[in-house]
Amino acid sequence: MLLSVNPIAFNLFGIDIMWYAIIIVSAIVLVSWLASKEAVKVGLREDDVVDLMLWALPISIVGARLYYVLFELDYYIENPGQILAIRSGGLAIYGGLIAGGLVVYFFTRHRFISTWKFLDVAAPSVILAQGIGRWGNFMNHEAYGEVVSRNFLESLHLPKFIIENMYIDGEYRQPTFLYESVWSVLGFVVLILLRRKPNFLKEGEVALVYVIWYSLGRFFIEGMRTDSLWIGDVIRVSQMLSGLLFVGAIGLLIYRRKKMDLPFYDRTKGDKKA
Repeated sequence: MLLSVNPIAFNLFGIDIMWYAIIIVSAIVLVSWLASKEAVKVGLREDDVVDLMLWALPISIVGARLYYVLFELDYYIENPGQILAIRSGGLAIYGGLIAGGLVVYFFTRHRFISTWKFLDVAAPSVILAQGIGRWGNFMNHEAYGEVVSRNFLESLHLPKFIIENMYIDGEYRQPTFLYESVWSVLGFVVLILLRRKPNFLKEGEVALVYVIWYSLGRFFIEGMRTDSLWIGDVIRVSQMLSGLLFVGAIGLLIYRRKKMDLPFYDRTKGDKKA
């Protein structure tokens, strides 16, 4: 008997509350909490993080949905009533990151805060939230890969509930949601370790390492997915963007190291003020 997970967590006053929404909201709360704690350690205020989230959260959701809709435009032109139907999925991470990045830029300029420092504070929390958020895709039967055998999934030593929930449209599928989740959590660990190493990364490089790490993994994992957004039938959108971001972030990191006199990422500023 298949033990496929029900995407509906519970019903509240006649409204189905989806696991997808619960997981995404939980990830957002975690991002805010972790980033606010790190902000204090580098001389920023917790209020800066809270105020930013009030702007970034709704705009990032709009950006994530708009990105998805634009690359599925034919469907949404024929079904305009579905454009706002996000309760069961259809949010693209890159769209949310682009929109959120723009909010960070304008917010920090308005508050006279270093944009790079703020991105450094946020990056580890964001990649951890991405790792958690992929479980929302798991609940919705999204972000999966090619057909595989049950024996293959069992060879990965996965819990039974994951194996059963990868039975989609009559076939077992590659758990690409899990690959990206694990990659993102590993990225969180890497960023935390690098950030804590004194005089190793300069301001802005935590954020750039985040871009390098995430885009590298996403490029290869996206190539295994069967539900990707495409530009025509030529290239997967996320693979193209991942490649551009990977090369661009490495180039920018090298350029800033060679051409700019940058301070090291300093986690003691908050302690010095206390």
